[in-house]
Amino acid sequence: MKEKRILHNTKYCTRCCMPETQEGITFDEFGICKACQSSEEKMHINWKEREKELKSILEEAKEKAGNNYDCILPISGGKDSFYQAHVLCKVYGMKPLAVTFSHNWYSETGYYNLQRCLEVFDLDHMMFTPNRKLVNKIAKRSLGMIGDTCWTCHAGIGAFPLQIACKFNIPLLIFGESIAESSGRASYFDPVRKYDREYFTKVSAKVEPKDMICEYLTDKDLYPFQVPSIEECEAAGVHGIHLGDFIFWDEERQTEFVRDEYGWKETDIEGAYKGYKSAECVMAGMHDFTCYLKRGYGRSTFQACVDIRKGLLTREQGFELAARYDTEIPESLEYYLEITGMSKDDFYDVMRECRHEKIVEELPLKEKTHLCKECRLPFSQQVIRKYEGIRDVRLT
Repeated sequence: MKEKRILHNTKYCTRCCMPETQEGITFDEFGICKACQSSEEKMHINWKEREKELKSILEEAKEKAGNNYDCILPISGGKDSFYQAHVLCKVYGMKPLAVTFSHNWYSETGYYNLQRCLEVFDLDHMMFTPNRKLVNKIAKRSLGMIGDTCWTCHAGIGAFPLQIACKFNIPLLIFGESIAESSGRASYFDPVRKYDREYFTKVSAKVEPKDMICEYLTDKDLYPFQVPSIEECEAAGVHGIHLGDFIFWDEERQTEFVRDEYGWKETDIEGAYKGYKSAECVMAGMHDFTCYLKRGYGRSTFQACVDIRKGLLTREQGFELAARYDTEIPESLEYYLEITGMSKDDFYDVMRECRHEKIVEELPLKEKTHLCKECRLPFSQQVIRKYEGIRDVRLT
């Protein structure tokens, strides 16, 4: 049966469904991408030895912390950070300071998950939330700068935990999955990039706050997204690790675990056939839709590749799921156009400018055939409108 590839005349990994348009992807002599290579490497790693290394790192952090927090746990309330909290608090007896950069786009389910996490693990918590108008302005600027609506989050989740680490002298930051897990830009034996102060800028944000300055964004607006200086980070001894480099990472089993053990909730995710990735954000569908328009693949391709590597799907089934879900226009596009003042034509024109050079034809698009189970309006705005008695069709 002929594979239903979205991109024609484009090289795909011979094992999964990832196209050559993915950023940083490389293939070996057999045409297998680095993420697939990494999934095989996991089976040959001595995870007991790596776990011993993790235990040593954490014990040293606790000893040096004294009566301060042992580490910083960047947390969104998503499946990964929920599992991170379990590992640190329940398995290793750490006392982390939970730190959240809020994108101000929390879904109702996401807000529940975050609060549930704080309650279950008795976490002290600090959150920074940029104001609504600033988020909207950055979302508009972000599209043309990086071909993505979400620079606010990409930059914020890198900068805010570092700021807290430096200000409160808590040097160790602990993140979740390894970049080798499924990104295609690294493998376990060829990590490419380790965590440093510029990690999130290079991996996701792409541009610095100074690059975002324009007629409607000032350097003062963008100050919260500035990472501490090299001198500040060195003075505090800041360093970070990913748990996925030390323990066998299986997001499917981990999601089931935090769901069954602690009450974590899935929700309806646009452009995806699973309900657990980015459950905290009402704009996740826009992030993945812009990736599709820019690079010819979206969240379902990403998920299918992971499932193919695990033997849960055939490659042909993966292409079918990608064609079904990646091509859907998300409901959240309407909200994005509303908050930025852009028209649909403006939006698609910008995305054509950001399109990968390998994509020479117009990509297939289709309207969604069903509405999301959850409102695509940020939960905080839902609550405000409810108590102000404002009727809104999106709340019904």
